[in-house]
Amino acid sequence: MTYTSILYLIIFLPGVILLYQLTPVRHRYKVLLGASWLFFLSLSGKLIVYLLISTLSVHHIGLWLSSCKKELDLTGTSAEEKKALKAACAGKRRRILWFGMGIQLGMLIILKYSGFFSDNINHILKAVSYPNLLPAMRFALPIGISFYTLQAVSYLADVYFEKIPADDHLGRLALYLTFFPILMEGPICRYSQTAGALTEGKPLEYKNVTYGFQRILWGLFKKLVIADRLNLLVETVFGSYNQYGGIIVIAGAILYTFQLYADFSGCIDMTIGTGEIFGISIPENFRQPFFSKSPSEFWRRWHITLGTWLKDYIFYPISLTAPVKKFGKNSRTKLGKHLGQVVATSPALFGVWICNGFWHGTGWHYLFFGMYYFVLILLENVTEPYVVKAAEKLKINRSSLIYRSFQSVKLLIIVFTGELFFRAETLTAGFSMFRSIFTGFQLSSLTDGSLLQLGLALPDYTAVSLGFLAVLAVGVIHERGISIRDKLSGYKLPVRWSLYYGAILLVIVLGAYGDGYLPAKLIYAGF
Repeated sequence: MTYTSILYLIIFLPGVILLYQLTPVRHRYKVLLGASWLFFLSLSGKLIVYLLISTLSVHHIGLWLSSCKKELDLTGTSAEEKKALKAACAGKRRRILWFGMGIQLGMLIILKYSGFFSDNINHILKAVSYPNLLPAMRFALPIGISFYTLQAVSYLADVYFEKIPADDHLGRLALYLTFFPILMEGPICRYSQTAGALTEGKPLEYKNVTYGFQRILWGLFKKLVIADRLNLLVETVFGSYNQYGGIIVIAGAILYTFQLYADFSGCIDMTIGTGEIFGISIPENFRQPFFSKSPSEFWRRWHITLGTWLKDYIFYPISLTAPVKKFGKNSRTKLGKHLGQVVATSPALFGVWICNGFWHGTGWHYLFFGMYYFVLILLENVTEPYVVKAAEKLKINRSSLIYRSFQSVKLLIIVFTGELFFRAETLTAGFSMFRSIFTGFQLSSLTDGSLLQLGLALPDYTAVSLGFLAVLAVGVIHERGISIRDKLSGYKLPVRWSLYYGAILLVIVLGAYGDGYLPAKLIYAGF
């Protein structure tokens, strides 16, 4: 059962909505929690034990962090004793935090990364002719572990830093970690963003239901019309990369990028739409990323919740460590204000991108992907003032259409290249595909029917093109700050419902399903 399956759309979600509305307000969160656990069980079965361990440990350790400070009694103590007691309490809370995060991250690392580490250690041992190799370790992964683990860690960190109080309501905390729309692909929510609304038990309202329905339908359009229809081509090119080069590899990288965006953002649309139905505001995860002009701007618009999580819980903590602060001070002294500041933040930036690469998967190509953007963003930070000065000297208008178009094209090339390595089966395959672009480049591939030998016929390309144009048009409108849904709500009822039925018909007619198609599994559910 996934967000695009008939079972989910026709039976599960409508059943949850009906039961939710019929249940008394104070018990409605139980309906959502039960539905979330049922959804998890349908996908991961007995692996729910890991989720339960995570939930119970986070709840207990959060309360432990809170009680540790409440139990600190400073009455009748001298200034020196107060200082010692506070230091002891701070040390204890810090150890509790590390213990709690160790449980969460330990489960993730063991279940997801142990095979990667054992395989690479065995390669090293073989290289030095060491006879005793480690056993190959492979564990079944519960769905959504990468997402709910980061939510659990952020909750513990926020309790520790007293941004939020520890929640003694186990049901609310469990629902925050496992709410079924966000379970498979996020977004990565903070406790302060969703926990309160999840247990309010708001009644269903016409506006929320219709807005939620619109968003779900838009997500289905992107997923079924673009992502699923492109899947056969992408699997063909990346699965048999040795047979292709030049234009075909370029087409594969570009179309995979569009597939990934349509799949992931489409799923997020369905997630946010489902939340809207229940009156729960789920944070946005995309903001027209392909309108960006630089790699750093792209990542402020793409997978926004992962980026902000890494900034808050990786970048800032690393920046504030004593060695990094000392390194930064020395860098600014020796290299000057600008270059020194860039070098000073580079350890934290490196930490962000190594974690970004590792979070996505266990292959070296994912680590390369992270380092690729680390280097690009570092270079961007170094060169930006010099680019500005050069533009002023050469009298180049950086806000002109020509210059902005140049930036957009450059950014798209960077993104397509990055996604080629991201999607490649291995890092070696990624370099092989990248090299084949230049060694096997033939423009004739555009006209000799090669593109029609990749699993898609002309009607498929037509449907994808229409879908892409629709996504582009909506993106342009949103980039201008116009809300399409607010505009729709101003139309009369017959017009609105005619548009809804028209959109449903488009999904049915243009969507890829049935014999001859290879529907894409929700891509980010695998991370």
